[in-house]
Amino acid sequence: MIEDRLKAELAEIAAAGLTRRRRVLETPCGRLATVDGQTLLNFASNDYLGLAGDADLARALAGGALTWGAGSGASHLVSGHLTPHETLENALAAFTGFPRALTFSTGYLANLAVTPTLAGRGDAVFADKLNHASLIDAMQLAKANGAEVNRYPHNDVAALERMLSASTARTKVIVTDSVFSMDGDLAPLPALFELAERFDAWLVIDDAHAFGVLGPHGEGSLAHFNLPASPRILLMGTLGKAAGVGGAFVAGSALAIDYLLNTGRAYIFTTAAPPATACALSASLERIRSGDTLRRQLFANIARLRDGLAGLPWTLMPSATAIQPLIVGDNNAALALAKALWERGLWVPAIRPPTVPKGTARLRISVSAAHTAADIDQLVSTLKELA
Repeated sequence: MIEDRLKAELAEIAAAGLTRRRRVLETPCGRLATVDGQTLLNFASNDYLGLAGDADLARALAGGALTWGAGSGASHLVSGHLTPHETLENALAAFTGFPRALTFSTGYLANLAVTPTLAGRGDAVFADKLNHASLIDAMQLAKANGAEVNRYPHNDVAALERMLSASTARTKVIVTDSVFSMDGDLAPLPALFELAERFDAWLVIDDAHAFGVLGPHGEGSLAHFNLPASPRILLMGTLGKAAGVGGAFVAGSALAIDYLLNTGRAYIFTTAAPPATACALSASLERIRSGDTLRRQLFANIARLRDGLAGLPWTLMPSATAIQPLIVGDNNAALALAKALWERGLWVPAIRPPTVPKGTARLRISVSAAHTAADIDQLVSTLKELA
């Protein structure tokens, strides 16, 4: 039968403790989530500033839909680029310090547009081994276009330098997350930028988990490290995490963005996101810009959690960001711990291979500015009880 292989592979996935299931929320995204009639404290979302359920953003979305309709009707380059899209792109460029920005429906799509557009036959990509799956897929697309692909050990600047030095590629492209989504640590962007300058390489940065959170006003990782909006940098940021809505953008020089607009297949051949989404995102950007209080609350929550979890039998990764991974190791043990927390009213997802390396199954604790000190204390005390 045609489905026999699929059935067998799913059975293998289940036996390895790797089956994935969706949960259906009965309430909007927020610090509390109701699932199957049970209300839980939500440590599972990337809603770092607590904006996903914000009433003002919801009103901006609704008002945008009433004014501009439900959909864009076409790709940006045909007839789907409406005034709210243009307004948002201009605002994102100004906020990040770059001359121009392009918006995309998802961060995954944005990443698929950038690297394969910059690198083809005769070129070389240099990618961190712990990059997000979307960056890995983008790298594979570049490889299919004829680019040479190199993966350097996680955050190993010396190894990357050796690779760049040995390369005779026409164009070199360094690709990295700024905040790594499963470990929560930061890329050494100042050192990577220095290498990009020295070896005349592009530096492509996925700022998904830094945009809205890091930097003096949430501008992202470049502002955090006081790095310039250089013409050799292309910065991708997602807008469904700290920004609380959805979509993504790529910011860069006017020339690089024009090149991406003209040659990036994932941009050219995609219907533009609804204009109402752009209306909500413009409102969100203002909230991020003035969100110092939210960021202070977020980092106070992170510090409180880390202090509370010290000394547990599981390894808390050295992360200073909203992503706090607690390494359990075994797949089934991680699932069992997540289940025990669930039964006690706490939603903390277990992350297993292939998302993370074998033997490093973990709880991925996502902290939000919406969490209270009591929420953090409840999670800490429950984990101590289970330990």
